[in-house]
This record gives sequence, C-alpha cells and structure tokens, in this order.
Amino acid sequence: MTTPRIGLLGTGPWARSVHAPALAAHPGVRFTGIWGRRPEAAAALAQAHRTRPYETPDELFEACDAVAIALPPSVQAPLALRAAEAGCHLLLDKPVATSVSEARAVAVAADRAGIASVVFFTARFGEQEGEWIAAQAAVGGWFTAHADWLGSVFADDSSSPYADSPWRREKGGLWDVGPHALSVLLPVLGDAEAVTATRGPDDAVLLTMRHGSGAASSATVGLTAPAAAAGVEVTLRGTAGVTSLPRRQDGPDVAYRHAVDALLTAADTGLPNACDIHFGLRVTEILAAAEASLPALMPHGS
Repeated sequence: MTTPRIGLLGTGPWARSVHAPALAAHPGVRFTGIWGRRPEAAAALAQAHRTRPYETPDELFEACDAVAIALPPSVQAPLALRAAEAGCHLLLDKPVATSVSEARAVAVAADRAGIASVVFFTARFGEQEGEWIAAQAAVGGWFTAHADWLGSVFADDSSSPYADSPWRREKGGLWDVGPHALSVLLPVLGDAEAVTATRGPDDAVLLTMRHGSGAASSATVGLTAPAAAAGVEVTLRGTAGVTSLPRRQDGPDVAYRHAVDALLTAADTGLPNACDIHFGLRVTEILAAAEASLPALMPHGS
C-alpha cells in the first residue's frame, strides 16, 4: 500500500508548533506540502520540515489524499468544503466554523464525497484525557458536571503567541475554548438538549446545559483570566461518586499524532470517527445557540 499523502493549510503559531512537526514526524503519512495565506511563511515552514510550499490550495489538494487545516474558522470552512469536493480526507481544527450554515456545508460536502473527517479536539485525543472520557461515558449515571476552561491569552500580563489572533479577539473564549469543554461533556452526558449562556467579566461566558441523559452541566469559558487563575478542570458527580478530568501529562503533539491515526483509520475502514465533521457541526450548533442567548453587551458607563 502507498503511504497516504497529507498537506497542511496554515502557517500560524499552532501550525508551526503542532501541526507541521507532528505531520513531518508521523510514520504513517507523507507530508506533501504546505499552503499559507503568506507565501513567505509557507516557504519557511516547508523548508523547516523538508517539504514544499504550494501557491494555491487547489494545487495542494490535487497533490494530496488528505489535508490538515490550521486556520481561523472563517477561513477553514470554505477551504475544507473545497478540499472535500476535491476528494481529500479532512483533519480539521476546532471550531470547524462559527457559522452553522458553513459547518453544515462542510458536512454535506464530506458526505457527498465519501471522505473521512476528524476534528482535532485536544482532550479527546490526549492519552490520559481520552481514556478518562471513554471510561466515564461507560460508567454512566452522572447527575451533574462543571467545567472551567480558562485561558489568559488576553490577560494584561499575557505572553501568549495567540494574543494577536483577530478571530479569538472577536469571538472570545466561547468559540475558542468552549469547543474543548463540549468535547468532554457531550460524550459523557449526552447531547445538549437545552443551552443558555450568561456573560461574565471580559470575554468569560457561563454555559448551562441539560443533556439527553437528564444530567445538568455548566461550563465557564474564557481567554482573559489572570494567569494565576487560568487552567482546566472538569468534575463529574453521579452514582459512581465524584471524578475529575486528569491533568494533561503530554503535549498537544502527542494528541495530534493520535488524531492523524484516527483519520487514517476512518479513511481505511470507512467507519466514522466519534469526532468527525458531524460532531464538529453539532458543537458549532450548540455554541451558536449559546451565543444567541447572550444578552447584548451594554456600552461602558450605561
């Protein structure tokens, strides 16, 4: 069998620190090339990983069996649709889109083309977190849950490489880290049948949900927490007692390698991954409903 060819769309901090190194090191794929909105950045990243830059996305699609995308959601969605139409399997970033219609269009295109898809929710593919999520889903009987997913990307003392991210600045933690919280809560508690949201300080948002299992959950998400207060915690309470998401012991590169493995398995077997485009679409639907329930921002001094 020939080694599947995979290309990368994107050259930002996430692509440089996780996607490109992981794809170059993965023994199961051939890292075919890179396209970026800044040709000079694509050329530099390609040279660093001994592959080649492409001038257009369509030229990259033609040279690949699969593509990985590390771009803002508003850019990712239309390119993912074009990649699917070109017959490329999809390794997407979260959120797949911030528009339900755009996310649904990608899902329809993927189904029509018969291609495999995986959305890279870091916790779902982390070794410790993934095992814990699967175990708690199997246990069942959960009564309630709470998640804190708080970053300090936009805190006054931030040194984050994502502090200059326009889409994160515009959409806030609800759309950037909210998908992570949902990726843990939904497989354990079931789909969110009802969702509401309340504004907190700065970009912080409190989500409350009722799930298909009957359980209730809440999640506080944001990107402006003080550095000393940032972090991730998820606690479940039910008939089995109380349990918490284990702290990550490996880097996102390990999780990304597992996501690549998952895409290869889905492409080989034809069986959908639990984190496929349809799960990504559902996350977008829930976040859009939460955003719609938020009260309008009041002008300062009102």
